[in-house]
Amino acid sequence: MKKQTIATRTLTTLGMLAALALVLVSLIHFPIVPAAPFLEYDPADIPIFVGTFLFGPAAGFALTVIVSVIQGLTVSAASGGIIGIFMHIFATGTYVLIAGILYNKNRTRKGAFAAMAAGSLAMTAVMCLWNLIFTPLFLGQNMGDVAAMLIPAIIPFNLLKAGINSFVTYVVYKPIGKLVFHNSEKAEKSA
Repeated sequence: MKKQTIATRTLTTLGMLAALALVLVSLIHFPIVPAAPFLEYDPADIPIFVGTFLFGPAAGFALTVIVSVIQGLTVSAASGGIIGIFMHIFATGTYVLIAGILYNKNRTRKGAFAAMAAGSLAMTAVMCLWNLIFTPLFLGQNMGDVAAMLIPAIIPFNLLKAGINSFVTYVVYKPIGKLVFHNSEKAEKSA
């Protein structure tokens, strides 16, 4: 019975985090690097990062894939399609796997900070590569034009997006974790 309760709580929480991510991306998205207005900031990764820190990198990656596909087919369908879906999976997936694995090894505030920094840097590095591959297809430009955008646009964008979303996650993760796990303990005691 207890395992079933934990599984139900986990799935319910992940479902709510996925829904929140989709609401956030539909309400808040705007360019933050003038040199590349097609690169839009959105806070949708915050619930995914929270899910990663609550339930581990595998859950965070599953959440990433689900949100990326739904977002790519609905909210962001006009801005990238299948390429957008893959780019989101590569970017956020890299972050959640690196940060999630590191945080699982050191579940402290300092460990969270280090995990988020490593996740942000890994995401930025990986997106340099994937932008060189996919952005020419998406924008119809050659790879040289995209390579020229790495330093003035792509790297700053990914560092800013990951940094902002990491900071907000750092602030809200513990209160959300206490809420999720405290309420589940109450439910288990009353059952």
